[in-house]
Amino acid sequence: MMRSDTKGGARTAGSVPRSADANRLIFVRFLADLLDQRFTIPGTSIRVGLDPILGLIPGIGDALANIAGSAILVIAVQLNVPKIVLIRMGLNVASNALIGAIPVFGDIFSIWFRSNAKNADLLERYAGSETRRAGLEDWLFVAGIISAVVLIGFGIIVAVVWLIGWLGVDWARSF
Repeated sequence: MMRSDTKGGARTAGSVPRSADANRLIFVRFLADLLDQRFTIPGTSIRVGLDPILGLIPGIGDALANIAGSAILVIAVQLNVPKIVLIRMGLNVASNALIGAIPVFGDIFSIWFRSNAKNADLLERYAGSETRRAGLEDWLFVAGIISAVVLIGFGIIVAVVWLIGWLGVDWARSF
């Protein structure tokens, strides 16, 4: 078993994570690889994992893949990564779940987006850092997603109001 030279077993910059943490990171990388890029489509250089393959199973496939991918997020919580990074990782999982639910297109999106590999990269970047501070790119990513959701929500409200007005005009003409 490895011991840290610092008081309380805290990590220092450049130190090797405790054995349990290192095992978690190895498991995360294995899971991300299995879900996103374990297999090569014959005759191409395109790598796929179980995520898009499971997505082909109607109803339950996407749920199974996203539950497995959420394990990476749970491990990130256990390793105390910054909350903003957890939000970013959660948005990756949510994007994969929402878009992945669209038949065929969602599976193609999963092959391209590779949310689990992105989350494993984020976890590896922040799990070993001493300061555990999120970078500007993490804040901008989350701010961009929140802005997009607000704009989409506003657009939906405007479209519904317009549609109600449009339908109201047509109903008045038809009577």
